[in-house]
Amino acid sequence: MSGPDISVVICVYTEDRWEDILAAVSSVRAQSRPALETLLVVDHNEPLRDRLTRQYKDAGDVRVLANAGPRGLSAGRNTGIAASRGEVVAFLDDDAVAERDWLKHFAEGYEDPRVMAVGGRTVPIWASGRRPAWFPEEFDWVVGCTYRGLPPGRVRVRNVLGGNASFRRSAFDAAGGFATGIGRDGDKRPLGCEETELCIRLSRARPDAVLLIDDRAVIHHRVPEARERFGYFRTRTYAEGLSKALVARSVGVGKGLESERRYTTRVLPAGVARGLRDALLARPGGAGRAGAIVAGVVTAAGGYLVGSIRARRGGAAFPAAPVGTGRPGRTHGAAGSAHG
Repeated sequence: MSGPDISVVICVYTEDRWEDILAAVSSVRAQSRPALETLLVVDHNEPLRDRLTRQYKDAGDVRVLANAGPRGLSAGRNTGIAASRGEVVAFLDDDAVAERDWLKHFAEGYEDPRVMAVGGRTVPIWASGRRPAWFPEEFDWVVGCTYRGLPPGRVRVRNVLGGNASFRRSAFDAAGGFATGIGRDGDKRPLGCEETELCIRLSRARPDAVLLIDDRAVIHHRVPEARERFGYFRTRTYAEGLSKALVARSVGVGKGLESERRYTTRVLPAGVARGLRDALLARPGGAGRAGAIVAGVVTAAGGYLVGSIRARRGGAAFPAAPVGTGRPGRTHGAAGSAHG
């Protein structure tokens, strides 16, 4: 089959998601454009690694690995990148399933040699069976999904979204791997933005790089009941503010908040207006959605303020060692010359 070979990395950490993990792997194995391999990277959980090893002992296309770095999603992804053999490395969340043509659409994006990353569209599967009436689509990133405000079609973007993304291997040679210290770490505060930081770093290392989102590359992502509640919404938006402060301190406010300015000044006010209009028309959830948008902005801003203070005190340097290249690691920080 023409086009690049694609390795798929799925990072896993808990047996509580056992059925979800099996479904994720099955969706990769059912692709219309077969993956070269699927790598399950287990985050410091020996019982889970042993169980998965037994599960896939006869599967030549599935490998089970232990996270070779510190606990957390970034180090797990870096482990998968280093062990993979494909020209392109794709990432799928452990509680998501990919549609049949997911990898096919990724591969099409790489027909242009300038393309260094291709992401897709992530659709929520609500545990309750439907979206909570108060939950605004503009904040679907809270539950790891594509949100209202992203442009449709196949479009150029600043960064892809990590749970449904792919990178050319040469992107990691140029920019290094995912930075540890930004993203999620097991059950701690739900931080994020590690893919944003990597994509900005990649664009600086390769100014000619093209990063795309193709909304035909679809995955379906489970949203547990706990994440349908306003308490999680508030915690996650606060954590996003913390993460954005770390990224801005590391790569500069200009690039770190470039997309967020448009989102905050255009997308969110339009969402509030829609919510208020729906409330006036007595449509369910209109006032709740408008209020949630305002609350989300306030809590994210609070997290950003706190994160900025912490970053100034701590220096905000994140180790982002090259993966699979054999070169020694380096640190990317706010004052480093690596960012130009």
